[in-house]
Amino acid sequence: MKNNNKRIDNRNFSDLRDIKITSNFLPDSEGSALIEVGNTKVICSATIEKRVPKWLKGKGSGWVTAEYSMLPRSSKERIQRERFKVSGRTQEIQRLIGRSLRSIIDLDMLGEISIIIDCDVIRADGGTRTASITGAFIALSLAVKRGLDEKIFINNPIKNLVSAVSVGIVDKNILLDLNYSEDSNAEVDMNIVMNDKFEFVEIQGTAEKSSFNSDEFSEMILMAKKGINELFQLQKKAISQN
Repeated sequence: MKNNNKRIDNRNFSDLRDIKITSNFLPDSEGSALIEVGNTKVICSATIEKRVPKWLKGKGSGWVTAEYSMLPRSSKERIQRERFKVSGRTQEIQRLIGRSLRSIIDLDMLGEISIIIDCDVIRADGGTRTASITGAFIALSLAVKRGLDEKIFINNPIKNLVSAVSVGIVDKNILLDLNYSEDSNAEVDMNIVMNDKFEFVEIQGTAEKSSFNSDEFSEMILMAKKGINELFQLQKKAISQN
């Protein structure tokens, strides 16, 4: 790997972007957070509904799901609203967020209650799906805290923290938390989701312009783990400050 230059935003290769989290950004939601990762900004909100999908009725289990969207002018060019049919990309990201959250919650402890997470990107500069997962967990946690206070839940169903970060290879350098400029020029692009036991929830890795070897893969995983550990500390702080 090359290792002689800093990045376009003057970060070191292993640095996260500046991150700001505003808890309870939407006061009418059961739990919400505005997460700002560099110039990427996502509003995550949680809604508790005392019902479950038809296929879960009568089974005594709850459900956690997610919806994701990008505002039309969240990017440099206007994005068409997905009014009637969501794109394949949107479906894939929604499912990723939902899987990530379900991996760390005991659905049976919810009873027949659903928690719906909405992730709305208001500005996109790379890493919208990973920022959405990190922010969605905060919104979920705050909603569960409210549910416990209001006796909707008897016990806390959340088993672990979960967070996500991107990592990639750009100009033969391994970089953490890629912005749009880096992501669009990456030879390798990877999204890592982990819980706070540092167990993998999901790995999405693609050779965009060139392949990568096992040593590079190991280095990317270690760098992602470092970044995710930092994100866990920010999540804990945002939840505890509620």
